[in-house]
Amino acid sequence: MDSGERERHFNLHTTPEVMAGVYANFATVSHSDYEFTLTFSRVDHEVDEDEVPGVVVTRVSMSPQAMRELMDAMDDNWSKWRTTEGIKGLPEIKDRPDFS
Repeated sequence: MDSGERERHFNLHTTPEVMAGVYANFATVSHSDYEFTLTFSRVDHEVDEDEVPGVVVTRVSMSPQAMRELMDAMDDNWSKWRTTEGIKGLPEIKDRPDFS
């Protein structure tokens, strides 16, 4: 951050219903010249038919700049999650000194 830039903090509010979120197991992304749209759906993957039933649970449209920032944040979080998942399977070190 430049010395002339100030640090900004977001103070976002929500309702309990929005905070609870929605479940989606399928997503699509589309775009126009001006925005990207993410459509999140819940579909029934267990159906063995050509047409899979589902319901859209939410849609989010954003500017290309916001989409780039979202992709960067998702990439960062995916990397952190993969690292955490990777170390879960490592054996604990025996004879490790106990500093408690």
